[in-house]
Amino acid sequence: QVQLVESGGGLVQAGGSLRLSCAASGIIFSITAMEWYRQAPGKQREWVAGITGGGRRNYLDSVKGRFTISRDNAKNRVYLQMKSLKSEDTAVYYCASTSGAANYWGQGTQVTVSS
Repeated sequence: QVQLVESGGGLVQAGGSLRLSCAASGIIFSITAMEWYRQAPGKQREWVAGITGGGRRNYLDSVKGRFTISRDNAKNRVYLQMKSLKSEDTAVYYCASTSGAANYWGQGTQVTVSS
């Protein structure tokens, strides 16, 4: 059974930082591409960042230079370091694995940026 469990969300002032963490189980993590998505109130879920098993990273244009995705294969964890946060980053953030035969999602963690 695949489980993705996010943590690290919270309330932060604009310009601040947060680090999200996602613990994965039930998958061969080291070879699995992982992603972070987010969904703001009244908006569609959008892809934010992705990292391949080999460590290649990609980012949504609006977060480039502010967000960093990373992974620790020994701990089966993927992270999203977020800096210079803006009010428009407010959303529920989801850890996901969507590149395999099946899609897996975490329950989400709320990030609220106050201006």
